[in-house]
Amino acid sequence: MTQPNARTPSVPIITIDGPSGTGKGTIASLLAAHLGWACLDSGALYRVLGLAAERAGLDLEDGEALGRLAADLDLAFLDGRVLLAGEDVSAAIRTEAAGNAASQVAAHPQVRAALLDWQRAAARLPGLVADGRDMGTVVFPDAEVKIFLTASPEERGKRRYRQLRDQGVEVNLKQLVGDIAARDERDSQRAVAPLRPALDALVVDTTTLNIDQVLERVLNLVRQIVEERQGTQGADSTP
Repeated sequence: MTQPNARTPSVPIITIDGPSGTGKGTIASLLAAHLGWACLDSGALYRVLGLAAERAGLDLEDGEALGRLAADLDLAFLDGRVLLAGEDVSAAIRTEAAGNAASQVAAHPQVRAALLDWQRAAARLPGLVADGRDMGTVVFPDAEVKIFLTASPEERGKRRYRQLRDQGVEVNLKQLVGDIAARDERDSQRAVAPLRPALDALVVDTTTLNIDQVLERVLNLVRQIVEERQGTQGADSTP
């Protein structure tokens, strides 16, 4: 796998976790652009691995084989594109099938161990916004700010339904909501790095909010936490 260099010490990190359809990828990208920071889409790693595993004919229940594949994955992110062995797979990994495959391969400890260092090495000054399902609990447990986005399965299904229809993809809304609920169950019940908010994460329900409203709320939370910590540091340094 083509990996970033070693992580720079003391890099400020904001994690945004949550299930699919909550807007976390969009919010992470917008927040990173607003701050001028790097952005890590950790879900893309698992989606690429799922795609690579299916192309190689691997059993998605074979953790050992998937772990070896993850360790040697020829993956690169370039100018907003995701490259697998030099091939642009940006569109291929955004299908429902790729999402379900990602959820299956992500359940294996061998896979998560193989990808952990790659994810942590993505941190760069001036800072990193990391989007995923276990960014605040496992990958960056010491992150300065942790956000967990949530929304009802019905609303998330509607969002995905509209997105796919806009892309010209025919999909059944009821089946889509069922798939989302099943993936939530699988991700939250897995033995390794289950989907859940970090104990110190700020939970934002996006069910009734649009992207601009979510971004504004997240920005306000980030500012509040930064100001509170700066105030505490100032008080601690007072003679």
